[in-house]
Amino acid sequence: MKLQTKLISLLTLLLALGGCVNADKQAKTNEAPFIWDGANVYFLLTDRFNNGDQSNDVNFDRTKETAKLRGFEGGDIKGVTQKIKEGYFNNLGINAIWMTPITEQIHGAIDEGTGATYGFHGYWAKDWTALDPNFGTKADLAELVETAHAHGIRILLDGVINHTGPATEKDPAWEESWVRTCPTCDYTSYKNTIECTLTSNLPDVKTESMEEVNIPSELAKKWKAEGRYDDEMAELDAFFARTGYPRTPKYHLIKWMCDYIIEFGIDGYRGDTVKHTEESVWADLKKECDYAFRTWKQNHPEKVLDDNDFYLVGEVYNFNISAAKAFDFGDKQVNYYDYGFNSMINFEFKYNALVGYEDLFSRYSTILNEELKTAGVLNYMTSHDDGSPFDSSRSKTYETATKLLLCPGTSQVYYGDESARSLEIEGTEGDATLRSFMNWEDIAKDAKTQALLQHWQKLGQFRRNHPAVGAGVHQMISEKPYVFARSFAQENYRDYVVVALDLMKGKKEIPVAGFEDGIQLRDAYSGKTAKVIDSKIVLDTKFDIVLLEQTL
Repeated sequence: MKLQTKLISLLTLLLALGGCVNADKQAKTNEAPFIWDGANVYFLLTDRFNNGDQSNDVNFDRTKETAKLRGFEGGDIKGVTQKIKEGYFNNLGINAIWMTPITEQIHGAIDEGTGATYGFHGYWAKDWTALDPNFGTKADLAELVETAHAHGIRILLDGVINHTGPATEKDPAWEESWVRTCPTCDYTSYKNTIECTLTSNLPDVKTESMEEVNIPSELAKKWKAEGRYDDEMAELDAFFARTGYPRTPKYHLIKWMCDYIIEFGIDGYRGDTVKHTEESVWADLKKECDYAFRTWKQNHPEKVLDDNDFYLVGEVYNFNISAAKAFDFGDKQVNYYDYGFNSMINFEFKYNALVGYEDLFSRYSTILNEELKTAGVLNYMTSHDDGSPFDSSRSKTYETATKLLLCPGTSQVYYGDESARSLEIEGTEGDATLRSFMNWEDIAKDAKTQALLQHWQKLGQFRRNHPAVGAGVHQMISEKPYVFARSFAQENYRDYVVVALDLMKGKKEIPVAGFEDGIQLRDAYSGKTAKVIDSKIVLDTKFDIVLLEQTL
């Protein structure tokens, strides 16, 4: 496509959005709205990010020697709050934090591989109604949410509804009316992916059961010992009376998960192991989460951030953007967007990112504005259980940031992506190599790490400040130099930015179709400004990237 044709296409798009961008019409005098489809989400393992309270590092006699990186290492809720207060997340352009589960974990350890493993990761729940003291207290969680909201950051908790923690000498499995301990999933069909255990020692909650159940005896015993049995049972009675749901296992778990919304005002859940439960489970969960979120807003009108609904993003392992909305079990296809999910984790992005910028960006813009126009995806390069990250050796750290943070869709920064935290830890087994403690010392002392962090910060802040980057429509302006625009419109808000990549360092001329002549533009990467003349600007910077926004 010739440049002239591309400019005509871009101008047509701008007219559809309300005309060319100028100082009067571009609504940059108003704060950019928070849009989940363009959010910048930071994903961290609560135990591995920052130790804010050393007094809670050991609980329940969790002193057994573990395999490398398989035990608790001290990270906690207070540590996350501390970094919010320090401005770490705001500097990184983060506007949502997703934390691994913080509910009380099994007290014992299981033996696997070269040693024992504790539930440091949070996915081995023992009691959904309590926080694990290794992570902190409910007072800590309340402070975290309050602090995050004060900094314009939403909080996502990790919702596990498929399974309990493994049985150990300290943690007997729940009754058969609640869980199954066999068979193990073989993934040959829809049923053999759902009515089964993920591993041989991971009790699967019978979410399909229509049989009403009593509270598991172990849980009732625990509540009585803690002096809260009567209160917990009264809350359950009120929940089932209000909803009319049968007292089946799944509705107990849904109630317990919604309590964190009503009490603390969390903004969303990341649904764990979604394809291992019936899709109706998530529809019911979303319905009750929406009710809980409305209730919290009504009870705390002074704390409401905006009119966004409760956010639910799903982990359907191997879901990819190319499949549009359907996930194929072989004998059945399920569109999880029809069952309450706003977004799905996109397992394909790290492979799509192997191509050039334009191929990646234009493809994602097309899909997200056509097939997935009413749905979202959460893109990632690195994660806690993906053994094949985009850059396992941390040799493409700048490229990782540029492609992830400038691509359409919601971005997920995995803790340490921005600081090149090592993903290849000697002596570990399996996904433990992905879960080392955050490398704060490198950030404090290493110049190379600090320079990389600045790159992530500049791109992250640009994304956060401009919904057009993640939620807008992409249009290439020029192939050489590579320049593109992003446009976004919502009600009376308009956002338009121009980005140039792979430029020569020093003085450069950049076409900026869509901005009227005479407008002053600011490069958010270098901080320099330039005036638009003949639909172009000239900048002299030492960087090969330009992030253009209109100055006020």
